[in-house]
Amino acid sequence: MITININGKEIKLEKPVTVFEAAKMNGIEIPHFCHHPMLEKWGGCRMCLVEVEKMPRLQTSCTLSVTDGMVVRTESEEISKARKGVLEFLLINHPLDCPYCDKSGECKLQDFTLQYGAAAGRFIEGKRRHPESFDDPLIVRNMERCILCTRCVRMCSGVQGASALTVTSRGTKSFVEPFSGGRYNCEYCGNCLTVCPVGAIMSGLHRHEFRSWFIERDVKTICSYCGVGCGFVIQVRGNKIIRTLPKPEVGINKGILCAKGRFGYGYVESSQRLVSPMIKRNGRLEPATWDEAFALVGRRLKDIREKHGSEAIAGIASARCTNEENYLFQKLLRAGLKTNNIDSIAAGGFGAAQRYIEEVLGQGATANLISGIPKSEGVLVIGGDPTHVNPVLGIQVREAFRRKASVFTIGYTPGLERFRTHHLYPYPFTEGSLLSSMLAELIRLKTALSGENKEFETKAKEYKGLSLQDAESICNIKSSDISSAVNDLNKLASLSVIIGPDIIQRTDAETNIFLITAIAYLLNARIYLLSERPNVQGAIDMGCVPDALPGGRPVEVDTFRKREEELWGCEIPAKPGIGLLEMIEAADSGSLKALYVMGENPVYNLPDSSFVKASLGKLDLIVVQDIFMTETAEIADVVLPALGWSEKDGTYTNLERRIQRLRKAIEKDGMEDWRILSEVGKRLGLKMQYESSTAILNEIANVSPLHAGLTYDELEKGMDLWPYKGEPLRRKTGAGTLKPDQRWTPADKGKLYLGIQRHMFLSGTMSKQSTALNSIFEEPYVYMSPSLAKRHGLSDGADAEIKTVKGSLVMKVKTDKGLSDNIVLLTNNFRDSGG
Repeated sequence: MITININGKEIKLEKPVTVFEAAKMNGIEIPHFCHHPMLEKWGGCRMCLVEVEKMPRLQTSCTLSVTDGMVVRTESEEISKARKGVLEFLLINHPLDCPYCDKSGECKLQDFTLQYGAAAGRFIEGKRRHPESFDDPLIVRNMERCILCTRCVRMCSGVQGASALTVTSRGTKSFVEPFSGGRYNCEYCGNCLTVCPVGAIMSGLHRHEFRSWFIERDVKTICSYCGVGCGFVIQVRGNKIIRTLPKPEVGINKGILCAKGRFGYGYVESSQRLVSPMIKRNGRLEPATWDEAFALVGRRLKDIREKHGSEAIAGIASARCTNEENYLFQKLLRAGLKTNNIDSIAAGGFGAAQRYIEEVLGQGATANLISGIPKSEGVLVIGGDPTHVNPVLGIQVREAFRRKASVFTIGYTPGLERFRTHHLYPYPFTEGSLLSSMLAELIRLKTALSGENKEFETKAKEYKGLSLQDAESICNIKSSDISSAVNDLNKLASLSVIIGPDIIQRTDAETNIFLITAIAYLLNARIYLLSERPNVQGAIDMGCVPDALPGGRPVEVDTFRKREEELWGCEIPAKPGIGLLEMIEAADSGSLKALYVMGENPVYNLPDSSFVKASLGKLDLIVVQDIFMTETAEIADVVLPALGWSEKDGTYTNLERRIQRLRKAIEKDGMEDWRILSEVGKRLGLKMQYESSTAILNEIANVSPLHAGLTYDELEKGMDLWPYKGEPLRRKTGAGTLKPDQRWTPADKGKLYLGIQRHMFLSGTMSKQSTALNSIFEEPYVYMSPSLAKRHGLSDGADAEIKTVKGSLVMKVKTDKGLSDNIVLLTNNFRDSGG
C-alpha cells in the first residue's frame, strides 16, 4: 500500500497513480484544462499545479506520480497566485464573449476565472484575430477561443486514430486546424467536441439554440445504430433531443462515439415520420384509425390461416427493435398464428456464422468483451473494415496496434491502413483460397493441439488445404507474405479474430466460416462477429429464428416446446419454419400468402431488390410496422406507425452478448412496437395484457432459461453479460461441416467484380433520414482504384455507368488507392443506388 497525505487527509492507494488521480478518487478536485481521463498525460496548461513537501517548485499534479509518504496541498496562496497568472495569460487573447458563446455555463475557463480571478488584465495590445470557420456542415471552429490545451489533437490522434487535427504555426499565432484546411476531411466522430474545454470547437447542429442550463432532463441510454451498443446521455428540453453527450463513465465506449452515434439521432425529428395507420384502398395507402387497422390485420390473418394454413404466413422481426418487442413478435407468430416461419436480418450471415462457430467451439464462443481487443497480442481482421461497420470496435483495433500488438488484415480495410503489421489483399472472392493455405501452413507448424475438441482436431489435421504456391497463383499474394503472416500468428499467446459481413454473406460462406473457425481454434483466439444493427444478437436470443425458441432452445425438442406451451397456454408447432430468403422464394412461388414485417425493410436491404419487390407484390397481405414509409411499406396493405429508439423503454443485446437498457426520452405520435403486437394479438385471441416493457421482461425471464430471473434492476447491478443469471443450452461441441467437393479456382483477371462499400456515415433507412449525416455524405458514389479509373478515362467526380445483368446505374466516381484494380464498390445507402 502507498500512503500519501492530500490537504491533511491520509489516503491509501493499492497501486501508483498520479497525484491528480489520487485526489479525484478521494473527492478532491484540482483545476485543469489539458488533462482528460481518455488522453495521455501532457502537463501543458499548468492549471493543476500543487505544492509537494520537500519539492522546491510547484508541480503539475497530472504528471506527478505518488510516492509513499508524499504530502500534497492543492490550495494555497502561492498556488492561487500561479493559477491566476495562468488564467491572465490565457485571457490575453481569449475573447470575452461568454454571453454569445455556446459553451457558456459549461466552460472550464469561465469557471476557473470566476474562482481564481484575473478579472482585469495588464496587457494593452489588441487580441489576436482569427475568423470563425463555417466551412464544415457539422463542426464550427472559433480559434480565437482556443487555449491550446491540445485535447482535441491528442484525442484525434491518440484515441480515435484519425490524426485529422494539428497545431499550426508557432507562438502567439498557433491555432488548431484540420490538415485538410477548411472543411474537415475526417471520420466525424465529434470526439474533439467532447474534450474541448472552451468554445473553440462546437457542434453546428444546435449553434446558438440553447445553453447548458436549458437542459431539463438527462436520459442515460444506448445508441440505435450498430451492434457495439455505445452508451451516452440524451439531453432533452421540452419534447426535443438537444444533443447526445458521451461520458467516460457511461457505457462500454468510455466516452467516445462515432459519427452516427453523435450526429445521427436527428432522424427521430424527420418530417417523414409516419403518424397515422395506413390501409390500402383502391390500390393506394390512405390514413385510417388504429381500430380499423387492427381489425383488418386480425381479420385478414385469420382468413389466410383458415384458408391456406399456418404455413402460408411468415414474419420478419427487427434487429432495430428491442428484446421485449422481438420476444412478443415471435410469440404472436407461434402462439397466435401457429407458425415457426420467423426470421430476421440476422439470417444474412451473423446468425449462421455464430451457430457454426458455437457448434465447434462451444456456446458463448462469440461472447467476448470488446475491451479485450486492445489487450491482445494480435488481431486478425477479415470480412470488412471494423472502423466502418462497428467504428468504436475498430478504434480498439487501432489501440491494440498502438500497444504494439500485431494486426493482420485480409481484404479491403482502409480504416486500418496505418494500423497493421501484415496486409493480405487477395483477388476478389478468393479469400477462401487464402484461408485454406493459411490453415494448411498453420497445421504444419503446430506440433501439438489442445485436445479440447478431438473430433474437430482430427478433421482439421485431415484437411487438405492449398499449398502456399497454389494460393499465390490464385490470390495474387506472394507465398512469402502468407508464410510470414502465419508464422507471426503462430507465435502469439493471445489473438482476437474479427469477422465482418463481407466474408459470411457469400455463396462460399460455409467454407469460409469453417476455415476461420479452424484457424481461431488452432490459435486459441477470441472471436468477434461484427454486427451492423443494434440488436441482431437479441433477435436471435429472443427466438426470432425459424427453428429455436427464446433462449436458443430447439423448437422440435418436445420438452422445450411443452414448457413454452404451458407458460403460454397454447400449442406451438413442432416443425421448424422457413428462413428469410426462403420466405421471398415462397412468396414468389405462391406458397406464402401473408407476411408481417416489424421494423425491417427487405425490399431495400436484401440482394436483388427488384426480385424481392416483385415477389412480395404477389402476397395476399403484407403488414408493415415501422417509423418511416420504407420501400417495403410502400407495397404493404397495412402500415402501422411505430415509435423509434428514443421513444420507448427496453433492452438491446450487443455483439458481446451484453444486455443494455434503452430508456424513453421523448414522446412522439405512434405506438411502441410491443403495444402494436399486443393489440394485434388480442384480435387473434391471445392474452397479451402488458402494461410496460418491464412486464414483458418478467415473462421473458420465466420463458427463457438463458434469461431466468433477469430484471432491469439486475442489469443495473452488472448482470448484463452472457449468460446473465440463466443457463445456455448445454450441448457437446462437434466437428462442423465442410463441403468435400470444394474447388479452388483463380479469379478471372479480365473481369471486374462488384462489391458493397459499407460506409462509416450511412447504414440504411434511419441514417438516410438524418439531415446531419446526409450533409457530410450527400450522394452515392462508385469507388475504384485510380489506375482503373484512368484506364476507363474517369476521374474523381466524373459520372460512371455501371452495368450488370440486373440493370445499370450512373454514379459519381471516387478513387481509392487502397482498392485493387479489378473491383468496384457501390455505396448502397441511397434509394435507387443498389440492389
